[in-house]
Amino acid sequence: MATAAAVKEEAAHRFAKDHLKAFVERVERLEEEKKALSDDIRDVYAEAKGNGFDVKALRTVVRLRKQDVDERKEQEAILETYLHALGMLES
Repeated sequence: MATAAAVKEEAAHRFAKDHLKAFVERVERLEEEKKALSDDIRDVYAEAKGNGFDVKALRTVVRLRKQDVDERKEQEAILETYLHALGMLES
């Protein structure tokens, strides 16, 4: 016959097991959603390419739009300085 302590321990173990399983299943669902979103994004870029747009440039625009305006301006100024120093820009 099981003692009360053993029953409580088994219940706690079962709760932890169920809790862990729920976390794993949530992560798995989110990974599936992430894959679906990645596929959708790839399809949009493929459609843009099919319409004559440069995908590399589009990816750059998307990345730049995510940046803070001041951060982007700073990066552009640094890039311009480097390009000018290397003689890649005309004054």
